[in-house]
Amino acid sequence: MASHVLASNTLPSTKVVASTKVVASVLHGPKDLRKEERDLGPPGPGELQVVIHATGLCGSDLHYYNHFRNGDILVREPLTLGHESFGIVVAMHPDLDTPTAMFQLGDRVALEVGQPCQKCRCCKSGRYNICANMVFRSSARSFPHAQGTLQHAINHPAIYCHKLPLHVSYKLGALVEPLSVALHAVDRANLSPREAVLVFGAGPVGLLCAAVAKATTLATKVIMADIQAERVKFAIENGFADDGIVVPAGGPGGLEDVQVRLAFSKYVADIVKESSIFVQDYDDDEDDGPSGITATFECTGVESCMQAAINATEAGGRIMIIGMGNPIQTLPIGTAALREVDFIGVFRYREGVYARAIELLASNNPDLPNLERIVTHQFCGMDNVPAAFEMAGRVKDDDGRLVLKVVVKT
Repeated sequence: MASHVLASNTLPSTKVVASTKVVASVLHGPKDLRKEERDLGPPGPGELQVVIHATGLCGSDLHYYNHFRNGDILVREPLTLGHESFGIVVAMHPDLDTPTAMFQLGDRVALEVGQPCQKCRCCKSGRYNICANMVFRSSARSFPHAQGTLQHAINHPAIYCHKLPLHVSYKLGALVEPLSVALHAVDRANLSPREAVLVFGAGPVGLLCAAVAKATTLATKVIMADIQAERVKFAIENGFADDGIVVPAGGPGGLEDVQVRLAFSKYVADIVKESSIFVQDYDDDEDDGPSGITATFECTGVESCMQAAINATEAGGRIMIIGMGNPIQTLPIGTAALREVDFIGVFRYREGVYARAIELLASNNPDLPNLERIVTHQFCGMDNVPAAFEMAGRVKDDDGRLVLKVVVKT
């Protein structure tokens, strides 16, 4: 049953599922991916069995793949990566008193792969994303590790499976997870319709933050900043941003002097402030709106970008800290404090956001850019997972095409 890929329009058998063998991509060390078989039992109470159709590769997956660690989180046993996933329900536990009763065989689902304790203060307040006992597929934070979705099938709690409408493609199904991160970030920013937004990092999450800001809050201006000119161009030409800034290369990464790095970040901020993007054309009887950036989404985790974000954000503005970079950074805190620039942490997404992300995808919102264009490369089958990871670590492919999101169809 679970040893082959099901086409998106194929309904699986209704036969009761017994224990079976599934093929998985398993990481044993840095860049050491092996195709292995593992046992998969029938779904337990409240669980669905889902054949994985597509999985997007995330930055955290790349860290594990390249280093067998993600920051200070060490992999302690063989780990299957992948958590940005879409699949098809092929079996369910027969207990009709569980959430599985909401599903039918053949349902197309996006998987919300975090499994919190549901008992702590954070869970009870809806902030399950910061539950200390969270178990998250493809993360090595908990032990034993929760295996990811780069395998042919998994059993998953029905309460964390979300139906996808038929018109939502598998590409978009694999983008629900990072889109939820962006939606949560925009929620945390508390944007108003006439704000100017700056996004550092034109990768998938940065592009999705820009898209959500435009589609859900109608932000006046969205400006994309990245070190790669091609990514900035992509963001503007595809409607993710109104304007863009190419951050100068060769600066802070190789500079050891703190003052020199801070001076460079001010230089980057000045490029933002001196741009003509802030020329506003409002009615004279109305509020002139912001004269600069009032909300910045920092999606790189790079120290110099965080420093530049502080200097570029207007007094009273906010900075959403999304990028997972160096955990220890030198920042001009005084500059932020004197202008009451707020730092707002963003970690994954809180309860209810996943369903809202699917609603946004299904809404045909005219202000939402074509998110499928973020998926630039696809690989099919477990044999090609290593090649998919190698591609995901590149800026361009061999044909000179930009690499943004890589999706594996399993």
